[in-house]
Amino acid sequence: MSKIRKLLSNDEAIFLGFELNKPQEHHKKARYLISVNEENKIKELRNKGILDSCNNLEVDTTTVKHLWKKDKGSSVFVKNPLYVNLEDQKSIDEVRILHDIFIKDIKKYSFKYPSFKREKSKEGHCLVFDPADIHIGKICSSFETGETYNSQIAVKRVKKGLKGILNKSSGYNIDKVIFIAGNDILHVDNAKSTTTSGTSQDTDRMWYDNFNMAKKLLIEVIETLLTIADVEVVFNPSNHDFTHGFMLLDSVSSWFHQCKQVKFNNDMSHRKYTVYGKNLIGSTHMDGAKVDKLHSLMSEEASEFWHKCKHRYIYGHHIHHKTAKDIFSVCIETLRSPSGTDSWHHRNGFQHAPQAIEGFIHHKEHGQIARLTHIF
Repeated sequence: MSKIRKLLSNDEAIFLGFELNKPQEHHKKARYLISVNEENKIKELRNKGILDSCNNLEVDTTTVKHLWKKDKGSSVFVKNPLYVNLEDQKSIDEVRILHDIFIKDIKKYSFKYPSFKREKSKEGHCLVFDPADIHIGKICSSFETGETYNSQIAVKRVKKGLKGILNKSSGYNIDKVIFIAGNDILHVDNAKSTTTSGTSQDTDRMWYDNFNMAKKLLIEVIETLLTIADVEVVFNPSNHDFTHGFMLLDSVSSWFHQCKQVKFNNDMSHRKYTVYGKNLIGSTHMDGAKVDKLHSLMSEEASEFWHKCKHRYIYGHHIHHKTAKDIFSVCIETLRSPSGTDSWHHRNGFQHAPQAIEGFIHHKEHGQIARLTHIF
């Protein structure tokens, strides 16, 4: 068994049954060669000391970060394994609140959706509904940026955009809806109002309030789309809400788990692909792989569908403005965002692109035949 060198107090050495070593000059502890099991026994002894001290003083053990016990023969510094940072405790409490609200909502809801009877059509069309980069939780002040944007406006725009897209698509016989979700639907990813990577953001409301607003919005959108056709929900992980975005889609998929006319593709893969007739339709947040690589990535990652589908598309997000480019046989298109301009984007001049929600009509045989735009 391998051994390690550790500094031990006289009491700890005696506890392990060692003969006392002489400490080095200017040191109160001596070095000993101990096994992993003996090291674990010392940790238990130190933890017991700090817990006993807290109990004797009638102090909450979660509020004491460490213990430093000094006497004539020893000086022992021990970290408390039960200590909880106040910010961490706040996050834990907020998660509990969110969990309680979610369980309460579930108990109120039966989850039993009626099955819609649909007539099969040879001239079918697929509606791709893609509200990109909603950023629920973002706040923009008209005093600084010239426009106002907050969580309520974000939700209202998605609802208005959905209504506008459905009105524009009413002339097509739609037999399937692809609802592309995720893509920075939430503005931040934690209680500290930062993105997943730690970039600070100007925010509106508490993160759990925005989470619940987003959840209710997605449920309402899916329920509305279900009245049109069966729905496939495709989740794109994104850089603002990599963690919370996944939890959001996971909770919404649980909401519809008894509805057979809704299908979820909500794993954590950064590029998703689905097939409609001769259409291979991909989507990605586009904060990772560069545009010039997406064509070859599709040919590899969706190789089983590549030669069966004549028409190939990738819908990208993240940059909040419209681009469209054919790279060999793949049309790569980025979407506009309905979100407003915050302080950082205004200061750096990243604004004035049209704010919109977009949709697309795909024919089974002829590919994308229409772009639908609802501009704000």
